Amino acid sequence: MIATICRKAHFNAAHRLHNPNWSDEKNLHVFGKCNSPHYHGHNFDLEVRIKGEVDPDTGFVMDLAVLGKLIKEEVELRFDHKNLNEDCPEFKDILPSTEYFVKIIYDILKPKLDKAQQLHITLHETQKNSAEYGDW
Repeated sequence: MIATICRKAHFNAAHRLHNPNWSDEKNLHVFGKCNSPHYHGHNFDLEVRIKGEVDPDTGFVMDLAVLGKLIKEEVELRFDHKNLNEDCPEFKDILPSTEYFVKIIYDILKPKLDKAQQLHITLHETQKNSAEYGDW
């Protein structure tokens, strides 16, 4: 039997969208208020979905407590209350857009899972805006 589980998490982080190869005018035009030199923050909501075979002995695709601990240690502690541009080496050479951020979270978590499990990440930047990345 194949099933999908979902674990949610919440964290806060600040960022600035600014392409150093562009003029200040172009950055402001493209990124608007997200280009503020003083940064701005988001209350991120994260959804981590894992699809896989249900273990007949436990009834689990994966123990949700184990998944929760993994998300806490690998994502929340790494990014919560951080300035993504300044504090997080993952964004050293890329813009901290939600699209790149969701891929970074995927890349952090995927190697920690059983190879047969599929991973799908949804990262909500606001109630209206989100990005998804994953195996399906």
